[in-house]
Amino acid sequence: MSKFFEVNVDQMSLWGTVLISMYSKCCSIEDACRVFNSLSTEDVVSWSALILGYLKCGQGEKALQLFAQMHREQVQANRVTFTGVINACASIASLEDGRHAHAQVIKQALNSDTLVGNSLIDMYTKCGSLDGACRVFNNMQMRTVVSWNTMIMCFVRYGQANKVLQLYKQMQLESIETSTFTFVGVLNACANAGALEEGKLIHANIIRCRFHLDITVANCLIDMYSKCGSIEDACRMFGKA
Repeated sequence: MSKFFEVNVDQMSLWGTVLISMYSKCCSIEDACRVFNSLSTEDVVSWSALILGYLKCGQGEKALQLFAQMHREQVQANRVTFTGVINACASIASLEDGRHAHAQVIKQALNSDTLVGNSLIDMYTKCGSLDGACRVFNNMQMRTVVSWNTMIMCFVRYGQANKVLQLYKQMQLESIETSTFTFVGVLNACANAGALEEGKLIHANIIRCRFHLDITVANCLIDMYSKCGSIEDACRMFGKA
C-alpha cells in the first residue's frame, strides 16, 4: 500500500507542477499559487515552476521572496531554479540579490552550467555591472553562441563598439557559429560608432553566411549604413529587403 501511495504522491506532484506552469503561462498566478499550496509535498520542480511563474507574470520580487522561502525550508535549488532567480534579479535590476544568487550558484558547483552562466551575464549587464558580466563570460568553461551573443549585446548596451568588434573577431578565430543575434549586435555597434569600413566587412561576411536574406539583419544593415552616412548603400539595401 505504501508503495502505491508513493506513486500517487509523485503523480500528484507531477500534475501539480503541470498545472502551475499552465496557470503561469496564462498569467493566472493566483491559481498557480493555489495549486502549489494544495500540494502535499513540494519538490524542487514545483518550487521552480512557481518561481518561473512569478517571473513570467512580471513579479520578480515575488519570485525572489519564494526563493528565500525555498532556502529556509532547505529545498536544494537546481539549474532551472537558479536560472529563474537570476532572471528575476535582472528583471528588477537588483544587483545585490544577483550577487547573492551567484554566490549560491558557486556554492552548489553550478557555475560551470552554460544556461546559468548565460543568465548571469545578462543579469550583470542589466544590473549595471559590466565587470561582473565580463568575469562570468571569461570564467565559463563552455560557451555557446548564446553566451557570445549575450556578451556582445552587453558591450552594445554599454556603448563599447571596439569590444564588440574584438569579440566578433574572436568568434571567427574560434570558428564559433554566428546567428541572427550576432549580426544584429555587431551591426548596432558599427552604427553607433560610425564604423563604416568595419560595417562593410561584416556585410560581406553576412552575405557569405547567407544572413542577408534575414529581414532583421537586412533592417540592421539599412540602419548601419544610414547612421554611417552611406545613404546610397542604405537605399540599395532597402531595395533588396
